[in-house]
Amino acid sequence: MTEREKARKPEDLTRLFVERANAKDAEGLAQLYEEDAVMAYPPGQQTVGRAAIQKLWEEALPHMPSFEPEQPLPTLISGDLALTSTPPKDGAGARAQVVRRQPDGTWLRVLDQPEFATPKP
Repeated sequence: MTEREKARKPEDLTRLFVERANAKDAEGLAQLYEEDAVMAYPPGQQTVGRAAIQKLWEEALPHMPSFEPEQPLPTLISGDLALTSTPPKDGAGARAQVVRRQPDGTWLRVLDQPEFATPKP
């Protein structure tokens, strides 16, 4: 694995995600997640574990358009856990991640909900 920039604060994860996605760097994206992280993607499914997340991005990134940075909402931090979120530009409803401080002080995603659809009445 190549040494890449690490998230020094929870909000760094969103920026690093966009940078790596636009570079089509599936391995780098996977490094933003803990080994047993859970991502609610593709829609209606779950991808569990860093290796599975990397495989998903290896397959998906070549077919995806560029990602645009999104302004994060205020981060909620409680000890070594934090909740990060952004209101997406693509109208997906919301994006939210639970992230955890690692022993070296950096942050990784534990739970990732990249899309919340607004319920239809």
